[in-house]
Amino acid sequence: MAWALDLDGVVWLGDRAVPGASGAVARLQKAGEQVLFVTNNSGRTVAEVETRLAEFGIDACGGVVTSAMAAARLVEPGETVLGLCGAGAAEELRKAGANVVAKGAADTVVVGFHEDFDYWRLTEGLRALLGGARLVATNDDVSYPAHDGIRPGAGSILAALVAASGAIPEVAGKPYQPICDLVLELAGRDGVVVGDRPDTDGRLARNLGWRFALVLTGIVGADDLPVDPAADVVSTDLATLVEEVLG
Repeated sequence: MAWALDLDGVVWLGDRAVPGASGAVARLQKAGEQVLFVTNNSGRTVAEVETRLAEFGIDACGGVVTSAMAAARLVEPGETVLGLCGAGAAEELRKAGANVVAKGAADTVVVGFHEDFDYWRLTEGLRALLGGARLVATNDDVSYPAHDGIRPGAGSILAALVAASGAIPEVAGKPYQPICDLVLELAGRDGVVVGDRPDTDGRLARNLGWRFALVLTGIVGADDLPVDPAADVVSTDLATLVEEVLG
């Protein structure tokens, strides 16, 4: 069976590992389960995600899947892309053959998580869209959990550009079809999505036809239950979940 693990709020919180997560992943891998690390955070490159997992004692085993990878499938080789995004999305876009620029006219504006977003980058995005570019977003999560609390996500950046332009974005990451297609190609139709939020992870599970396991180490806590879509199982954390499933 395949396991699609969210990262923020499931495996780590900012620069801190969720206690027991590394052991839980190792146990799944030792049991022969396919483990994918499916994240909507497009700011880091795949290599950076793999390095971060290794720092927490987790072997990614080539299983990292990012919303940046899904977004790159929505552009054609040779397109000029205005990248309102971080290194992870820019790398995947270049791999897809896009010409990634920081300003000027573009075929497509791609919005992803980046920490240097400001008024002038918003202005460049607006002008490109008014010039006829289409709008693609790696994901629309408005927030994400970190070690110091909740922070704004790529969806908050996207919302500013949508408000200014009126453009309707095509969204690539969880729970939308582009990343569903990518996960299904890698893992098939039998699996469980483990996440901390129903709007992305729960809906991803439903769109995949997989089970949804909700853990309470991120956005959703015990006081927020029940959630929609309903979880098939609710566990305190990933380690508890794996113990319940594998015994």
